[in-house]
Amino acid sequence: MLGLFLCGFGLAFTIEANLGLNSWDVFHDGFSKLINVKIGFAGVITGFILLLGWIPLKQVPFVGTIINILTIGNVIDLTMNFLPSPEIIYIRHLYLYFGTVIFATGVGVYIGSGLGPGPRDGIMTGISKLGPSIRVTRVGIDFTAFIIGVILGGSYGYGTVVMVLTVGPIVQYSLSKFDKGAIFSL
Repeated sequence: MLGLFLCGFGLAFTIEANLGLNSWDVFHDGFSKLINVKIGFAGVITGFILLLGWIPLKQVPFVGTIINILTIGNVIDLTMNFLPSPEIIYIRHLYLYFGTVIFATGVGVYIGSGLGPGPRDGIMTGISKLGPSIRVTRVGIDFTAFIIGVILGGSYGYGTVVMVLTVGPIVQYSLSKFDKGAIFSL
């Protein structure tokens, strides 16, 4: 639960920084425009579609997968109710960097618990079990979501690029600290 809380808390800061959506939200934004639904619902649909991608990777949902779906969005909403939106650019940058580190650390904490990754992280962990590092896999997946999202008309900015390039290395580092079952070769 701590890891999932950190994910939502960190993402709220990156959203309030208003410097660009994270890669998956760029995708959700573009996808929502394509199918004419709200961005949050597009994210839910994406999550379920990604679960189908688990099949060839031999990933199996577990309790953490369901808790992920039910927790992160609610923590984002709750945090944003209390988090002021900064107008000063350097504070917006601090929000972006702080939020990125907190989010990515949270991913390592919750996956390291061994209770199951969320829909997007299950693709990452499934691919990494085939050989590539978590870092490389995450950067590749985030970059792909970003590019497809841009093609679909999703909004992005400087913060998107920061998150695409940094979340993977931070997740790999935090997993090395919190993966007590040594599930992944880092």
